[in-house]
Amino acid sequence: MKKTIKKCLFPAAGYGTRFLPATKAIPKEMLPVLTKPLLQYGVEEARKAGMDTMAIVTGRGKRAIEDHFDRSYELEHQIDGTSKEVLMTEIRDIVKNCTISYTRQVEMKGLGHAILTGQTLIGDEPFGVILADDLCDNDGGEPVLSQMVKLYDKYQCSIVAVEEIPLKNTNKYGVVAGEVIEDGVLRVTDMVEKPEPEDAPSNLAIIGRYILTPDIFDIIKEIKPGKGGEIQITDALLEQAKQGRVIAYKFKGKRFDCGSVDGFVEATNYFYAKDNL
Repeated sequence: MKKTIKKCLFPAAGYGTRFLPATKAIPKEMLPVLTKPLLQYGVEEARKAGMDTMAIVTGRGKRAIEDHFDRSYELEHQIDGTSKEVLMTEIRDIVKNCTISYTRQVEMKGLGHAILTGQTLIGDEPFGVILADDLCDNDGGEPVLSQMVKLYDKYQCSIVAVEEIPLKNTNKYGVVAGEVIEDGVLRVTDMVEKPEPEDAPSNLAIIGRYILTPDIFDIIKEIKPGKGGEIQITDALLEQAKQGRVIAYKFKGKRFDCGSVDGFVEATNYFYAKDNL
């Protein structure tokens, strides 16, 4: 029986060191592009994909995330009936209509470990994963995660979103290779974490959108630490890929690497221009 995807996991425990000193006291996921924090963009994308349960993996110093996705009675009282009230419409809607729960990643051991930490919130069902510092937009079209949910309905296996990158940048990403099974969709046969250009199996880089089947948790538990002593989600996905159970999807839309200053500025300029057409 096909299972619908109702939960989305947000790994949000990282330090955001590329944005110091701003991220000394502010979670990088709460950095705003225009007037909305990165994490809220991600939650809104998950909701448009039909998910109403948000599982957020946090760490020390991340209380601002919990406060953002909560009622603020004093603020709401102050702006009640004023022109500013409309600015709270989207976040009020999220708080009212979503279940948002949290768990802490006590040690920073990589994305695979962060996803495993979220098992207690996800349980035994397929789920989405959004990395909030990869901000995606399809210019009024279908959001990336919604595109991937349709693919999941068809293939019932784990899915990674990929985009073509310059070969010189492969050492910054997980990189996949595979066999084309339909336009823009590959059955993954190989997956390498941050390979040097001469060792990369392709120039298709994984970006921060996944749909994962729940057996991924048991696989992660068996994975040995990889580069930098971290538990890599790519290593776990490779085990699934060996059984033909991972596809890569060349998504439609734009993606901004808001984990870098250049990408963050690019995203800000893009959304500003879009809002002021």
